[in-house]
Amino acid sequence: MYSWDFSALQPYWGLIWNGLGTTVIYTLVTVAAGAAIGLVVGILRLNAARWLDILLRAYIEVFRCTPLLVQLVWVYYALPVLIGVDMSAATACFITLSLYAGSFYAEIFRGGILAVDKGQWEAGRAIGMRRGKIFRRIILPQAVQVMIPSLINQTVLQLKNTSLVSVVAVSDLLYQGSVITAASYRPLEVYTVIAVLYFAVLFPLTLVADRIEARMGAHK
Repeated sequence: MYSWDFSALQPYWGLIWNGLGTTVIYTLVTVAAGAAIGLVVGILRLNAARWLDILLRAYIEVFRCTPLLVQLVWVYYALPVLIGVDMSAATACFITLSLYAGSFYAEIFRGGILAVDKGQWEAGRAIGMRRGKIFRRIILPQAVQVMIPSLINQTVLQLKNTSLVSVVAVSDLLYQGSVITAASYRPLEVYTVIAVLYFAVLFPLTLVADRIEARMGAHK
């Protein structure tokens, strides 16, 4: 029978916390960048010319319909060759994760805006409001209520997706786990701790999403 010994990980807690910090930072930064990309793309798709809508949809479908791992490897190894620019693993991961998140956020934003009744636009115009003001004051606040659960769920997925950056040697939580495993020969303890840490970060977010969804009745 296997003898568990979590005390063997004592010398490596610094690496574990550093890895967790890197994971959280990557999540926050790429979620912010992805949300910005998604908002712009989502709004543009609402009234874009046909040629632009085709390009924006192509971007969305390429990133949503190919594995993130393949995207990371391609951006890190192939893109620098094509553009002739050296690219660090950290930069490649930031670009890939941001564009990947943006493709999903774009559809969340677009769907949320389209979910607002068209009569709201007409009501705004009827009282003399300009289109931009109608969007900011009337449409967007209502759309956000619809989008929040999906945005939180996508953010949860984004945090889990950051584990893939370890493939290109970015020192996130999973990468540090592989380093510690090679040094300590205690894979069960190491990956159990990593799983618990991921759960500790992700579970509260899922509870928040469930509570907001229940409060808003978004599931209806």
